[in-house]
Amino acid sequence: MDHLVNIAYEAATADLGDVNMIDPYHLKAYGLEAVNYNRDIEAFNLLKEILTKITGNNSVYLSPTDMGVNRISAGIIDDERCKEAAYQEIIRRHLRGFVDYAMGQIDTETLERNAEIMERVGAKDEDRLVVEPARRAAKDAETNGKGYGGIYCGAAIELNDGTLVTGKNSSLLHASSSMILNAIKHLAGLPDNMILLPENIIDSVTHLKKDILNGKNASLDVEETLIALAISAISNPAAQMALQKLTELNNCEMHSTHIPTPGDEAGLRKLKINVTCDPLFSSKRLFVSE
Repeated sequence: MDHLVNIAYEAATADLGDVNMIDPYHLKAYGLEAVNYNRDIEAFNLLKEILTKITGNNSVYLSPTDMGVNRISAGIIDDERCKEAAYQEIIRRHLRGFVDYAMGQIDTETLERNAEIMERVGAKDEDRLVVEPARRAAKDAETNGKGYGGIYCGAAIELNDGTLVTGKNSSLLHASSSMILNAIKHLAGLPDNMILLPENIIDSVTHLKKDILNGKNASLDVEETLIALAISAISNPAAQMALQKLTELNNCEMHSTHIPTPGDEAGLRKLKINVTCDPLFSSKRLFVSE
């Protein structure tokens, strides 16, 4: 019952208050221990009574476990990797809980339940390898007087070869956008100081956002950066090389010090990057729409 995969289930359903339990009905009927959860066990007598009245058979299911497809253990062929994956999922859920709370989607009880689960497995946020580099990038931006509009954002991604790449926000790019460009430059073997997006393309997009569409934030989010990169690739061979490396970001792990804007979130989802973030808004405005 204390296997990390089972505990990760509790983390995933912290808002529902699910708790792993040994199925007493299964133990009584078969003499075997099976892990189930409180809601299934609490509802079993009622469900069994309903099924008995429908079918006229009192022994269709003898336990909540009979009614499910609890075959997780049979599917585990590498226990250590499953434990590590579950451990990381617990941390992701903990980080997500703070964001959901900031957005008004969960209550403090759920946060406390997440914290208890983290303590139970001995986890901390920094055990997710991208968390500390992202926070350090944000701190460096503040120390060096960078950032934009008094907001200092950092983002970090772990590439498939284990390399950690960071990005910071600026008047031109969101932190996630900067991180994406830095990551694909690394993957393409391009120098860090190489410019992938010409100034005239960025200026044109920011002019559209700020002067024509009356946007409050002129810097490019991830979706806008990807479009600008595709345009740049028409005439810039280096940008074309970097563009082809975007697929190598699929299933990479990333952390941001601030909640992604809609444009960042959409772009990162299309790139299939697994994102966590700290519960800070990337704008001082009440509604973040860009």
